[in-house]
Amino acid sequence: MKVIADMSKPTSRVLSGDELARFGAEIDALRARTVADLGERDARYSRNVYKAVRYSEILGRALLMVAWFLPEGWVFGTAAVGAVILGLSKILDNMELGHNVIHGQYDWMGDPVLNGKNFEWDIMGTSENWRKTHNFRHHTYTNIHGMDEDLGYGVLRVFPEQKWHPARLGQPLYAIIFAILFEWGVAIQDLRLGRWLTGRVTNKQMFQISRPALLKMRSQLVKDYLIWPLLAGPGFLVVLAGNAVANVIRSLWTYTVIFCGHFTTDVQTFPKNVLKNDTRASWYVRQVAGSSNLSGGFLLNVMTGNLSHQIEHHLFPDVPANRYAEMAVQVREICARYGQHYNTGSMVKQFGQVLWRILRHSFPSSPERAMRPTMAK
Repeated sequence: MKVIADMSKPTSRVLSGDELARFGAEIDALRARTVADLGERDARYSRNVYKAVRYSEILGRALLMVAWFLPEGWVFGTAAVGAVILGLSKILDNMELGHNVIHGQYDWMGDPVLNGKNFEWDIMGTSENWRKTHNFRHHTYTNIHGMDEDLGYGVLRVFPEQKWHPARLGQPLYAIIFAILFEWGVAIQDLRLGRWLTGRVTNKQMFQISRPALLKMRSQLVKDYLIWPLLAGPGFLVVLAGNAVANVIRSLWTYTVIFCGHFTTDVQTFPKNVLKNDTRASWYVRQVAGSSNLSGGFLLNVMTGNLSHQIEHHLFPDVPANRYAEMAVQVREICARYGQHYNTGSMVKQFGQVLWRILRHSFPSSPERAMRPTMAK
């Protein structure tokens, strides 16, 4: 079978030690200026998002609850609108509220409701598991093979450095299933089921490890697929179906946004040896090289949790995400002066590249050339 080359085309120039230090200092200074300016408008924004999540959930669930009792011609339409609104509420809860709060972006407010250490979100996975897999491992070791478990999530081969196996030929199908069940994939990510399947972890140990996750899954299943449907009485199936649709809408959207931010054409990955003599400045360079932005507007920013500015999120994960749009202007200008590629594009363009990457690397592939360094040795 023909070997297909990697599609990555890194375009950043190599920085000297002095340039790297200056680059890092400018990014640090931007962060410091932004943090010093945090105040009432940021607190108001976060509380407005919280209210939007709660009110939209109430509206979505209310429409699902009453749909069955309306005239026959109104049932489907009302239920469909309710499911969409509930799905949008879950997206806001996970992306603009939960993801950002759990990063500690609003801890400075001293609001117990928005405290990143205690916040729990409306999704199958626990916030504690997310703090380990995402906040720590992904953001510390971004795109480093063997360290960042978000590289394909253990399900997909999206870079040629990942080992190929004939089972990868079914990857386009796996990708569709994974997108639909994305919240479940995130929920079990930290369990590392491979250790159990290969016998390195006993059944008893696996149960103890997975107990918090299983309890959260049970809670979510009971809430969406038992309690709310039962409260609807004869409308049980309408509410059950509506909740299922809302959860799928949330999974498909979050999958799309996250994959657009990490698996586009120009995104680079790194070997473990980049951690040798690593500095904060070199970490900054890797965040820029390993992330992709989405161009759009205010609505796209809100519905992606401002992860439409994935580059800025990776540079400043604990800075309130509502600041990313204004920070992006300065980050892009800094990158231009230092010759660092700033990857951005429309959602259609970026997701098209993701789909091509998934398809291309379902076949044997290898890097076309050695990865170009972005800093001098």
